[in-house]
Amino acid sequence: MSRLKTLLLSGLDAGHRPLYSAAVALISRGGRTADLVTVGELSRYADADGTPAPPETRQPASESTIFDLASLTKLFTTTVLLTLVEEGRLGLDEPIARWLPAFGDGERRRITLRHLLTHTSGLPALLQLWTDWPDRESRVRAVLHAPLVNPPGAAFEYSCVGFMVAGLLAERVTGNRLPDLVHERVCRPLGLTDTGFRPDPARAARAAATEHQPFIGRGMLRGSVHDENSWSLGGTAGNAGLFGTAADVARFGEMLRQGGVLDGVRVLRPDTVAEMTRDQLPLAIDPGFRHGLGVRIGDPHWMGELAAAGAFGHTGFTGTSLLVDPSRDLVVVLLTNRVHPSREWSDIAEIRRAVAEFAADEPARRTSPGCRNGGCPGTTAATTSH
Repeated sequence: MSRLKTLLLSGLDAGHRPLYSAAVALISRGGRTADLVTVGELSRYADADGTPAPPETRQPASESTIFDLASLTKLFTTTVLLTLVEEGRLGLDEPIARWLPAFGDGERRRITLRHLLTHTSGLPALLQLWTDWPDRESRVRAVLHAPLVNPPGAAFEYSCVGFMVAGLLAERVTGNRLPDLVHERVCRPLGLTDTGFRPDPARAARAAATEHQPFIGRGMLRGSVHDENSWSLGGTAGNAGLFGTAADVARFGEMLRQGGVLDGVRVLRPDTVAEMTRDQLPLAIDPGFRHGLGVRIGDPHWMGELAAAGAFGHTGFTGTSLLVDPSRDLVVVLLTNRVHPSREWSDIAEIRRAVAEFAADEPARRTSPGCRNGGCPGTTAATTSH
């Protein structure tokens, strides 16, 4: 049994409250899949009390399993906006009030796209759109009029509200809905056939279950977005809502690793990716990691030793993550449903670190004297386990 599979099984078999019911890990080196492991079942529970799910819903996880990507959506939203910057339709340091008049008063006039993408806009972390406003129109107004909690540029405040604004900004500039922008500017060029908002019934049937949410009139979620704010906006928002497979997420990460191009198709210019992945925070702002445009940089909490090399990426609340380490030509994808059946059940930071450190260590293990000529069983070029 491979070491990577053992790591994933440790989360699956973690006593009374497993860390997840399904997990897929994909590690790419130099653009080629080196390790691919799948474990678990798409659904294990019928409710947050741990009632077993019906047998017909407990299909094994596979390479084609679709996960709710949660905040990995922010990377796709960022990419869309950066294509608009490249076209000259937006400026990183141009006040967004030009497009969104709700930002035309007081300190809000100083908020720029760069502020939104670096979580330094001063906007709050969250709003409870699904409880405090009755319909999509009023919820959009609430997002656009959210009061500041800090002056723009003064502090780091991880803000889903800021990325909801970013998605609305992209829609306002182009006149197109965010799902269409993500498809046309990111997914279609990269061949991400299983990535998108609001999966159709066929894709939903391949989705890993997430949370039981009776508190807002929803049952066990499967193929419907977990994030309540995105759900209240119709399942499409700049902060969350995308679903996808590990292979699709890895291709997106590989595009960033290669400076904006994949298989001869360019999505972003090299200088744009360089700007996206450089530290954008003033030295006086230290949240314990650094931050680029949309991407987190060097976060040891979940990147482990790869943080020291300046790896970048993002995590998702549902239990997903994408990590890119250009210094090692490495892309690491871990997709889980850690909120199944309840967000209160688990924290997978330790598993994320372990997978990242496995990816960092494995080349050395494979080339050490004891691992040459096939001496390390379970570390084949591509390991797939169900």
